[in-house]
Amino acid sequence: MSTNKKKIISWIPRVLVLAAALVLINTQLYTSQIIDTLEMGFVFSLLAMGIFISFRILDIPDLSVDGTFALGASVSALLTYNGHPVLAIFASLAAGALAGGVTGVLITKFKVQPILGGIITMTALLSINLFILGAPNRSLWKNSTIFTLMQSVLKDYTDIIISGAVMLLVFAIMFWFLKTQIGMSLRATGDNEFMVRASSINSDTMKIIGFMIANALVSLAGAMNAQITKTGDTNSGTGMLVVGLASIIIGEIFFSRHTIFSGLAAAIFGAVSYRFILAFAMSLGIDTKFTKLLSAVIVVIAIALPIVRKSVSGGLKRIKERGE
Repeated sequence: MSTNKKKIISWIPRVLVLAAALVLINTQLYTSQIIDTLEMGFVFSLLAMGIFISFRILDIPDLSVDGTFALGASVSALLTYNGHPVLAIFASLAAGALAGGVTGVLITKFKVQPILGGIITMTALLSINLFILGAPNRSLWKNSTIFTLMQSVLKDYTDIIISGAVMLLVFAIMFWFLKTQIGMSLRATGDNEFMVRASSINSDTMKIIGFMIANALVSLAGAMNAQITKTGDTNSGTGMLVVGLASIIIGEIFFSRHTIFSGLAAAIFGAVSYRFILAFAMSLGIDTKFTKLLSAVIVVIAIALPIVRKSVSGGLKRIKERGE
């Protein structure tokens, strides 16, 4: 099959997603809903970038994500409730990094299987999050957040400007970091751990650093989510791993080149696209209690797209051969 035909086939799912987005924007959602969806997309892009580090860079599944997201929400809600919303963001980053470090140590030093290590950390965080927050959930409606602090200046667009600014800042920092010596060692560890060890680089340390960064970003997403929704919930992390994976896989439909920039951009674009898909589903009248099921279905569809694309390509090739 010619190169041009292959390119056309590879763009089919991208065009379909873009067409769905245009229909969504023009017919299903009001401007305020579009802005709200973008806000949450920017927040969850932090989650997607965190999972990108562990899932794509280190090539290790990290199941502690659900607990780490709720950890960030719990720490953020507690400190915000006590009048320290800005400190809450940095404390959540530190808490997430600590939790990621625990997972990394379990996997590298205690030789626990990666999946089991993530499950252990996530299970421990169920109790830790409840202890931190002091209750299953806490309302922040009467408390100042990083968003309300700037409302007098940024007016109606406070939430989207702040969430967008944080997303861009994290993107820039991660892009810079992964180009540094440590960042390249981290990437090399995920590509070929044996080669890294032969180069006198401590692969265990790289893995721990990777898990700390990944979970710090996931915890940051939880912290931002708690403040933008004005609710801290110890159960808010349920299904976040699936959401992050869905975001990455959807984004990779549009960014097929395997570079650091395209990987991070795919995580952001995928997270925003995922939120629009959910908003579109909600606008059709789907009950909110089915959002987790919808998330799982989206992941399955996104994973199946390359297989469908390959099948279509093979079918067209066979038709062409028969025609000749």
